[in-house]
Amino acid sequence: MKFEDFGFSLSILEVIKKEGFEEPTEIQEKCIPEIKKGKDVVGQSVTGSGKTVAFAIPVLEMMTPDKGIQTLVLTPTRELCMQVKDTFSTFGRSKRINTTAIYGGADMSRQIRDVKRTDVVVATPGRLLDHIKRKTIDLKNIKYLILDEVDKMFEMGFKEDVDRILKSVPKQRQTILFSATLPPKVESVVRTYLNAPVIIKGQTRIDKSKLNQIYFNVNKNFKLSLLLNLVKREASGLSLVFCATRREVDNLAFNLKNHGVDAMAIHGGLRQNQRTHALNSLKIGNIQVLVATDVAARGLDIKDVTHVYNYDVPQTSEDYVHRVGRTARAGKNGEAVTLLTDRDYDNFRNVLSDKTLNIISMEIPKDIETVMFERAPPSRDDNGRGNRRTSSYGSRGGSGGSSGGFRRGSGPSDGSRRNSGSSYGAVSGEGYRRSSSSSYGAGSSGGYRRSSSSSYGAGSSDGYRRSSGSSDGAGSSDGYRRSSGSSDGAGSSGGYRRSSGSSDGAGSSGGYRRSSGSSSGFKSSSSSSSDSSPTTKFNPSGNGPKRNISSRGGMRKKPAFSGRRSNR
Repeated sequence: MKFEDFGFSLSILEVIKKEGFEEPTEIQEKCIPEIKKGKDVVGQSVTGSGKTVAFAIPVLEMMTPDKGIQTLVLTPTRELCMQVKDTFSTFGRSKRINTTAIYGGADMSRQIRDVKRTDVVVATPGRLLDHIKRKTIDLKNIKYLILDEVDKMFEMGFKEDVDRILKSVPKQRQTILFSATLPPKVESVVRTYLNAPVIIKGQTRIDKSKLNQIYFNVNKNFKLSLLLNLVKREASGLSLVFCATRREVDNLAFNLKNHGVDAMAIHGGLRQNQRTHALNSLKIGNIQVLVATDVAARGLDIKDVTHVYNYDVPQTSEDYVHRVGRTARAGKNGEAVTLLTDRDYDNFRNVLSDKTLNIISMEIPKDIETVMFERAPPSRDDNGRGNRRTSSYGSRGGSGGSSGGFRRGSGPSDGSRRNSGSSYGAVSGEGYRRSSSSSYGAGSSGGYRRSSSSSYGAGSSDGYRRSSGSSDGAGSSDGYRRSSGSSDGAGSSGGYRRSSGSSDGAGSSGGYRRSSGSSSGFKSSSSSSSDSSPTTKFNPSGNGPKRNISSRGGMRKKPAFSGRRSNR
C-alpha cells in the first residue's frame, strides 16, 4: 500500500515524499483510514512503529486553519511533546496550520501568547492544567483529542490529571488513544471517554530476525570495564545505555567520557535545554553514546541506533521491550546487550517470563582492561555560586535556580515552599526541601533530605543519606554510604564503599574494592572470589534464596518501620 492510496491532498503528499516516507507502517496502514472516517481509535504498537505520523497526517488533513485550538495532543514527557509538535509543524506548514508545544520548564508568558494564535496544542498534562487553572487556554473548539503513550503517562502518575483534562474538553469530539500496552487504567479510560472505539493492534513484539539479544553475567565491579570494551569495539553507529536512576546516569556518563567515549546524559533532573541538546547531539552524530533513564525509551524518534545497552536490568519484560525497541527499526539490524549482576537476577527473571524473547548468554571477552568507576564530582556554576550536583550537566546552584537544584533566598516566586531561619529555605516538589535552623535544612522529594545541627544532615531518596555530626553523613541508594567519623564514609553499590579510618575507604561496584587503613585502597586477601572474578552465576529458574530487591536499581529494601514517627 502507498500513501497515495489514502486519498491525501497533494500538499500533504508532497511533504510525505520530501520527508522520505515511501510505504506506511503496519500501524499507519490500519489507523489512518479509521481516523479519516471520524471514528474513535485505540492503537497499540511498540515504540518506533510510526504512531505519530499515523495520527498527525489524517488529523491535519481534516483541519481548517484559524478556527481556534482544534486539536489537543497529550504526551507524558517534554521530549515527546516537542517531537510530536515538530511532526505537526512539518506536515501542517503547507496548510498554514500552527502548532504550539506547552510543557513545564519553559516560559509561561510566551506560551500564553502562543496558544492564542495556534490551531494545534501539544502538551504535557501538568503544564496544561496550569493553563486551564489560569484560564489562559480556550479548549471549547477542540474537535480532535489525542492521548499519546498513555500507559507511560499513567505510570508517571498523570492519571488524575488526564481525567481532569478530559472533563475540560467538549464531549463532541474524536478521541484517538495510543499506548504500547493496555493495562487496566488505560482500559478504564477507553471505556469512560471513548465512543465505540476501533481497537487496532500493530506490531507488539520484537522482530527477532533483526534484533540480536544477548546478556553477560558479570560481577558488579566489572560492569564499567565490560561496557567500555563493548562500546569501543563498535566503531560506528549510535548507542543508548539505560540506567535505573538519575545519579547512575550521571556517574556512568562521567566515567565513559573520562575513558574517551563521546557520551552525554539525559534524565528528568536536567534542564530542558540540556535534555534537548543531548538528544540533538546524538541525532546529528556529535556524540556516540546517550546514557539515559527510561524517559528516552518511549516514543522518541532517534534514528540509526545500532546498540541498546541495559546497564541496569529493567523491572519487567514490557520495560525491556520499550528499551530495546529503539534499535532494529525500519528493517535494519540491531543489538540489545544486557549487563547482568547478582542484584538484578529477580528483575531479569521477570524479563525472561516473556517467552517470546530470545536472550542468549555470552562469555565475557578475555582481553578486557579493568578500569575504576569514579563518582562524578560537583562543579561550580557559571556565576561561581553554589554547586551543580550532577556530572554531565547537573542542577545549578545559586539564586534563581530551578527544576532540581538549590533554591536560595526569600520569596517563593516559583512556587517553592520555604521556611524561615534557613540559609536556603525549604522547597517542595522539585528540588530541595529544607527546614529552619539548619545550614542546609531537612529535605524530601527532590534529592537531599537534611536535618538541623548537621553539616549536611540526614537524607533520603536522591542518593545521599546523611546524619548529624558527620563530615559527610551516612548514605544509601546512590552509591555512597557514608558514616560519621570518616574522611570519606562507608559506601555501597555506586562505586566506592568507604569505611571510617580509611584515607580512601572500602570500594565495591566500581572496579576497585578498597578497605580501611590502606593508603591506596586496594584490597586483595580479604576479598571473596566473586569480587575478583568478572562473572557470576545466574539461575533462570529462580531456585534457591532470593535477594530482597527494590524497584529502583536492585538496592535492598529497608525493614518496615514499627515505631512512632515524629512530625517534620
